Amino acid sequence: MDFYTLLQILIYSIIATSAMTLFSYAVSTSAREVYKEPVLLAYILSSFHLEATKNLKIILGWVLHFLIGFGFVIGYHFLWFHELLEISWSASFLLGVISGIIGIIGWIILFKIIPKKPNIDFIGYYLQLFVAHIIFSITAFLIYKLFL
Repeated sequence: MDFYTLLQILIYSIIATSAMTLFSYAVSTSAREVYKEPVLLAYILSSFHLEATKNLKIILGWVLHFLIGFGFVIGYHFLWFHELLEISWSASFLLGVISGIIGIIGWIILFKIIPKKPNIDFIGYYLQLFVAHIIFSITAFLIYKLFL
């Protein structure tokens, strides 16, 4: 993969992760719950007794969130570039479903390994997370289809 393609994938992942995050923040606000992935990642980092300020943990939460999004889009690119999966609406929806399941499993594991769980509605969080990943994958598909 050349540098230009990697840079494009990085930009697409930022756009897709931002769309997903906007959805999570909107649901978080309307449900009056903390469904904000970067904030929850900062909470998890705090549980590991990371020697850092609260602001640094929040920044690290954002960085981790966008790095994970980048990893997903690299995976999508691999599947699309090698024609293991067609570049289509239905395939992007399927990728969103799979990504949502992976995301939920990841969060379940993270919440299991920390001693004090956040005070959130976990079922609500996982439902919105599932939909957020579908939004993520469809956004990645649209950007990828238009520009790569």
